[in-house]
Formats: sequence, C-alpha cells, structure tokens
Amino acid sequence: MLKLYVVDDDIAIIKSLENIIEDNNLANVVGFSTSSDIAIEEIKKYRPDIVMVDLLMPNIDGIQLVDRIKKLNLEMKFIMVSQVNSKDMISEAYNKGVDFFITKPLNIVEIKKVMDNIIESINMKRTLKNIKNAFMNNENSDELKEQNYDELSGIRNILNKLGIMGEKGAEDIINICSFLIEKDESIFDFKIKEICEKISENSSASEQRIRRAINKALSNLAHLGIEDYMNETFTNYNNSLFNFEDVKSEMDYIRGKRDTGGRISIRKFIDSLMTEIEFRN
Repeated sequence: MLKLYVVDDDIAIIKSLENIIEDNNLANVVGFSTSSDIAIEEIKKYRPDIVMVDLLMPNIDGIQLVDRIKKLNLEMKFIMVSQVNSKDMISEAYNKGVDFFITKPLNIVEIKKVMDNIIESINMKRTLKNIKNAFMNNENSDELKEQNYDELSGIRNILNKLGIMGEKGAEDIINICSFLIEKDESIFDFKIKEICEKISENSSASEQRIRRAINKALSNLAHLGIEDYMNETFTNYNNSLFNFEDVKSEMDYIRGKRDTGGRISIRKFIDSLMTEIEFRN
C-alpha cells in the first residue's frame, strides 16, 4: 500500500483525513504534522509516496513547502487541501508541482476520487518505468543494435514507448499497418469497420480492442506529460499521434480538473503512426 503524509495546522482536519484514508484502504498514513518545518524533515525521513498539505499553513505555506521538497528531487505526489478558490494561487500551486486539489470542507467522495486518480498515476508511472527499463535492455541487446528497422518494427517500437504492446489491440493495429503497407493504401481509404474486416473475422471486437489500446496510449502519454513535460516520448507524440487538446484534456482529467478525458480517433492515430515511420525512413 502507498505511504501518505499529512500536513495541516488543524489537528481535527488531520484526524479526519487520516480516518477517511485508512478506513477506505486508500493509503497507509505514515506521519503527520501541524508544522511545515517539522513536516519537511519528516518527509525526508519517511519518503512517502503522497504528501497531502494544507495551502494556508503558517510560516511556510503549502506552496512553499511543495517547492522546497521538489527541490530535494524526492519522487512523490502532492495533494493540496484548500478552501481558497483563487485561480492565480491554484495556477501557482500547479506550477510549483502540486498534482491535485481537494477543497474544504472535506468531502469523502472527492477525496476518494482524487486518491484513486493519484494512485493510478503512481502505478502507471511505475509500470512505464518498468517498460522503459525493459526497452532499454532490449535496445542494448545485439538484435536491436542494428540501425535499419523495417516499418513494422518501427511501429512496434512506438507502441512499446506508449506502453501498449501488452494490449490485445496492439496486434490489431500492427496488422492494419501491415495491410496498408502491403497494399500501399491510406487508412482514410477505408471505414473503420471495413479495415477491421480485412484483419479479423469479428470486426466489432477488433475495433473495440483497438479503441481500448489507443485510449490506453492517450492515458499513458498524459501521465508522462504530468510527470515530466519535457519527456522525450511525450514531446515526440503529444501533437502527432493525438490532437494536443485531447492530450491536455486527458491530463486535466487525471488531475481531477475535468469529468471527462480526451477523445481519440482510430484513423488519425494509425495514419499518424504510419507517417512517423515514413518520416524516419
């Protein structure tokens, strides 16, 4: 279970948060403090996965606390608890590294939703890190040292970077690309149902698998952007395989700022995937 640390100058709020978090098995509360100075030292000691901090802390406010901890290069997520609705202050908090906001008075439904989102984000980051490590290991192997990748290998490479090679729909995407390469056709020459019929006996199931895989790719890419806006995979594909507005919407959804995420287009994704490979070659 993930570790959580709570910082608030009101002990009653701390106890309420602790009860909600632990009663719902959302995380293990490893510590709390009513002082920002003490909190910083204990956070360095306990290394929690998540820090939940009140915005209006005395002496060192919540934004300053997050900024100081961020400078220590400790990997953790930050949830700001606040009754302040100032857009400028919220914007500053996000710029300093806050991932999610919870408003006062406390609401169990909101807390559970934010915690679910942040837990998913942390787990996704760990999964992507494992994928990246596996990819780097493969990249260093003799087989992948060759510089001349064929087109399908290049497509698999991109899907791997997006973290969806394990999805059933990934093979459908590869099969469609293989068909288009072989026939020298464009995805826009076909309706989705027609192209799925070319590669599967059950075109509806194939389309659903593809849609799920692309949605997963969008979610993975959005998580990468939240973690590091200059991440190479994020910068390479946020405006090519998807519309950037949809990536931004997905990022806002993950942060709990929207009720819905970004939209995907199967044909745009596959066409852009093919274009990426053609550009490389």
